[in-house]
Amino acid sequence: MKNILDSDDIKRLGALLDSSRNIILTCHMRPDGDAVGSTLGLWNLLRSMGKNVNVVVPDRVPRSLLFLPGVREIAVFTQHDPYCQRLVSEADCILMCDFNTASRQGDLAPLIQGADCSKVLIDHHKDPDMDCYLKFSYPQMSSTCELVFRIIAALGLYATLDTNASTCLLTGLITDTQNFTVNCNSSEVYEIMMRLLEKDVDKKKIVDEAIKSCTYDSLRLNAFALLERLEILERNRAALITLSKEDLDRFNYQKGDTEGLVNEPLNIRGIVYSVFMREDADCIKVSTRSKYDFPVCDICRDLFNGGGHQMAAGGEFYGTLEECRRIFLENIHNYDKYIPSSLDKLEIK
Repeated sequence: MKNILDSDDIKRLGALLDSSRNIILTCHMRPDGDAVGSTLGLWNLLRSMGKNVNVVVPDRVPRSLLFLPGVREIAVFTQHDPYCQRLVSEADCILMCDFNTASRQGDLAPLIQGADCSKVLIDHHKDPDMDCYLKFSYPQMSSTCELVFRIIAALGLYATLDTNASTCLLTGLITDTQNFTVNCNSSEVYEIMMRLLEKDVDKKKIVDEAIKSCTYDSLRLNAFALLERLEILERNRAALITLSKEDLDRFNYQKGDTEGLVNEPLNIRGIVYSVFMREDADCIKVSTRSKYDFPVCDICRDLFNGGGHQMAAGGEFYGTLEECRRIFLENIHNYDKYIPSSLDKLEIK
């Protein structure tokens, strides 16, 4: 495995961790497998080294990730505000994982950004815009968990990795690559997977828990979304799914129930990209996925105050679900130029 990290940055990080007494790990709101996996992976590692370390996240972890070692120790800002404030105030080092801008932390952002301590960014999204003591920003990585593994190896701590930390890191690797089907063209991604499996990680359990398992209500919700709320935009080679609060309430929606739904329309032969809009309590949450290097990140940036990776991005819209849908449909033609010229015929009967 090539060492692509800056050696001076690694030395500075090692010295910072050695001198730090109270370390905080944090990630973005609506945490996914990569966000939780990277923070808990580091939490398990640093804890095994005798460090006083805590994970503080903006909001609750989805049910699909509750199997991860250490997840019950996470401090959730929306539930334990005073406790989180105390932890951050005592920190002399904060490791910020899997986000590139402060706004991705929602209401937790002022607390983290205002903390009077050294901050380190560890992320694989493009164009970071936060001031930090150190930045490990590598958009070419499959996941933040891949980057965390490389940092651990560069620090000479691979031997210290145990099953718990490795389980968390492999979870992020699996979820961000959709079980090694996207964002994993480099052979080194598979080498990292094998290195983690050497730590007695149960890969099947990760796939079952983080990707496959669901509740009866979530299965019915996803089936309803595909049957009743899926629109195929033939000319634009796009799919659109919209779910209102009424739809969500009908199926007793809980956080994480629609994880992966945006990917399903991509299985339709001839579809290039998929857009999913979900009505949350305070905004319309927009998720996008694509194939053929179609830049859904442009759609999220231009229309929904978001961004992300070229073929996996998200954003938010503050208005009604119908307004969000209308804005997308009015502007969709601007992105037709990115559709490949030679594609399978799209047959929708």
